[in-house]
Amino acid sequence: MSQPNTLIWEQSIPGGCHWSGILRRGTTLRLTDVQGGANAAVLFFNQEEKLERYNMADTLKSQHTFRLTKGHACHSDMGRIFCCITADTAGWNDTVCGLSDSNLIQHKYGVARYQEHRNEMARSGLDGMLIELGKWGLGMRDIVSNINFFSKVTPDALGELAFQPGNSKAGDYVDLSFVMNTLVVLSAAPHPLDPKASYQPGAVNLAVFNTPVEAVTECLHSAENTRALKNTQHFYCGDEK
Repeated sequence: MSQPNTLIWEQSIPGGCHWSGILRRGTTLRLTDVQGGANAAVLFFNQEEKLERYNMADTLKSQHTFRLTKGHACHSDMGRIFCCITADTAGWNDTVCGLSDSNLIQHKYGVARYQEHRNEMARSGLDGMLIELGKWGLGMRDIVSNINFFSKVTPDALGELAFQPGNSKAGDYVDLSFVMNTLVVLSAAPHPLDPKASYQPGAVNLAVFNTPVEAVTECLHSAENTRALKNTQHFYCGDEK
């Protein structure tokens, strides 16, 4: 039998690059900010039925929060839970600012094409997401509000959003413990509000290990999360794994 915290696989995603894959229920994905200042833009889809995807509005309103951190769950648009955030050393993950697109990247950093720069090209978060979504038969219509892990954005009294540099340091990590078989799509392009004058996205390390049995209990602090977890278990015919 597999032991909790047993490493299953590990992979590094260079800054500006992208990745997608299936995370099985009962496993935890650890996202690590390798150098500090990384942004990991993430979307979630039900692996069995990809029309079910992450829902930002339900996630925030059911937990009375603007940000995500340890103890929060990531909800689907079908009233179920993809994963629980069971560790977070950065402490704040942006939920509302979305993805950079090619126009924003060119305006902020200039043009850096693959033909000249190879893997040092300046790719946007949206383009990286679309490349990965295409591998699974998905596309632009499947782009919904994403989570920007490691990035902190705060509003002022007038509701203007401001990016807070230095939120995540080298070695900071976020653990996502999955209770649904989930297609995870990730881009390591810069946050759209990142004020850096040059294109310097940070690398993100991925590591997957078995989830300890008690890990998700901290996410059950609200009736909404408890109901959503039961809905997820019912989706798998009552399997309590």
